[in-house]
Parts: sequence; C-alpha cells; structure tokens
Amino acid sequence: MFLENLGIDALDPRRLGRFWEAALGTTTLTDAPGIFETRLNIDGEAYLDLCFARVPERDGSPQRLHLDLRGGAEQEEVAARLRALGATDLDIGQGEVPWIVLGDVEGGAFCVMEEREAYAGTGTLAALPLDSSDPARDAEFWAWLSGWEPAPGVAPRTLRHSSGHGPLLELCEEPEPKRPGAKNPIHLDVRLEPGDDPGAIAAEVAERGGEEFFPDWGELPWRVFRDPSGNEFCLLSASSPPHDPLHA
Repeated sequence: MFLENLGIDALDPRRLGRFWEAALGTTTLTDAPGIFETRLNIDGEAYLDLCFARVPERDGSPQRLHLDLRGGAEQEEVAARLRALGATDLDIGQGEVPWIVLGDVEGGAFCVMEEREAYAGTGTLAALPLDSSDPARDAEFWAWLSGWEPAPGVAPRTLRHSSGHGPLLELCEEPEPKRPGAKNPIHLDVRLEPGDDPGAIAAEVAERGGEEFFPDWGELPWRVFRDPSGNEFCLLSASSPPHDPLHA
C-alpha cells in the first residue's frame, strides 16, 4: 500500500483544482462533473494526486491538514504569483511569523514558506502539516500505512517518500483535539496494492490505535478510517477507479 491522494473538499472542484494545478505545476487526470484530479510527480513513478470532490457547503471544521508551498528566497514573488491566480491574504491569528498565510480561491488556508534546509528537493509543495495528539505515535502509524520514512525537519516528527524527494509529511502538535462529528476538509488516501489483504490491514489499523468508521454517505467503493488522532483517511482498493473522496 502507498500514500496516493490528497482528498480536498470543494464547492467548485474545477475552479479550485485549476487554482492548485497552476500553483503547483501539476497535470490534470480527471475533469468531470463533481470531481477534478491533478497529479504531482514525486520521483519517477512515484506521485501524489490532489482530488477535489464537490461538497454542498463548507462545514467550518478546522483544517487539521494543509499545504505549505516552498517560497525560500523567492517567497514574496511566489506569494505575488499566487495572489494573481486568485489567492488572498489571511489572518488566522498567526501573528508575526516568517511564512505568508494565504487563502485559496475558496478560502482554504495555506502557507508560502521561508527558506528551510529541510525543503531541499521538495519541489513546489514543501510540506503537508497534519495535526496530531501524539506526533511520535502518529509518525509510526503513518510510516507503516504510507511507506514514507522518517526524515529531518522542524516538526516534532517528519516523514518523506523513500526517494528523498517530494513534500514532507509533518506530524505537528494539534492546537485542539479533533472535534466530534467534524470532518477534515483535506484528508489523505492510501491505495492498496495487489496482494494486500484489506481485512488484515484494517485489523492492524485498530491495533495501532486507529479505527474504521461507517459514515452515512451512501454506498462507498472504499473503506473509511480514522488515524489515532481522529484524522480521516480512505483505504482504496488496488483496482478502484477515480473516486469522490469521503463522499457518496
């Protein structure tokens, strides 16, 4: 199994997907009613897909996962280019920080980062910070689930694709616990490979502190889980087609 997708809720998947495609330089995979998918190449055959699925409205849940873009010495120029694409400056209470906080075309917060040594080789998408109630525990959980490996970084725990390229998955101390009933507007999806046993993996998710849950979202071709900190993720079959993440 491997980490395949970022599932992102969208009021207008095409508009939001096109914004992020232009921001990251990714390649369109799917452009259909209700879903837009674009691919970020990591290294050779390795990739991470951004999958924008239509939702009727935003539920106001906090972003426990967001995107950090690499800025470095060109931070201001990168931010200016993103504003030209439709991004806006956001004040989310960050105070004086060395990064720039912006909102995408639907108001989702993301950051343009300052120079950091850990971002060498990441490309345009520098990091994926994920809220965690126990970063050490959750780093072990996600390393097992994704196949990504421990890597140097500034977060309490950091993982990266085994190639040493692509974005960092940063396990960060959560500012508050996951709210009951709230759904992450951005989540991760894991793809099974031929020969993987879904039942055995589901059992091990539970042994490692996660859980499967069964939302009232209709008939789903994938299984939905929470990690030990309550963050949703989908377990996709080895042969399932492009999907509408976390929605019927």
